[in-house]
Amino acid sequence: MIRGFKLLFVISAFALLLSPAAKAEFDEGIEYKKVVPPVRAEQKDKIEVVELFWYGCPHCYSFEPKLNKWKKTMPANVTFKRIPAIFPNRKSWETHARAYYTAELLGVVDKIHQPLFDALHKHKQKVFTEDALANFFAQHGVDQKTFKDTFNSFGVTMKVNIARDLTRRYQIDGVPTVIINGRYRTHASLTNGQAGMLKVIDYLIQKESRAGK
Repeated sequence: MIRGFKLLFVISAFALLLSPAAKAEFDEGIEYKKVVPPVRAEQKDKIEVVELFWYGCPHCYSFEPKLNKWKKTMPANVTFKRIPAIFPNRKSWETHARAYYTAELLGVVDKIHQPLFDALHKHKQKVFTEDALANFFAQHGVDQKTFKDTFNSFGVTMKVNIARDLTRRYQIDGVPTVIINGRYRTHASLTNGQAGMLKVIDYLIQKESRAGK
């Protein structure tokens, strides 16, 4: 009877080790990489999660609903923000970054963000220029002159310059990439897909929480 119990215990323990939930941690250099040197997070009392994206990226588009679902369950000690990535010599990336920050300054991100993704990927509209974006914003209730004045404003230019600098400092090479607390970055090609990416984000949040953030 005792031998049978021991055998059952060994089998159960082995099955637990094989289960997907049994993996307690991920490995640096495999599922995530360090940001060197780290970038200071904006809020000292929160763990900062940053998504770098581009509206023209189909992977960002497919990640958006998964990320929105994840945001509803993120821990109370976590703050989330988006940064439009800007790479050198990619004009449309800067144009879309200006569009995002224009929407942010005008307080209409909720009206513009998902519809702009949908316009590009679902409806195949070529919304890549200032004029095309002015028309798009107008369709969503923003006066064209207001859009253009904001799009070319000092405030938007300053935010775009910061986004360009952070794209470089985070050392990303594609989107969507997620940065955890300015210390770690991960993306789907490291995690065998976007579902794995969200698991790694959760792991890194726990890692930073244990470190006393």
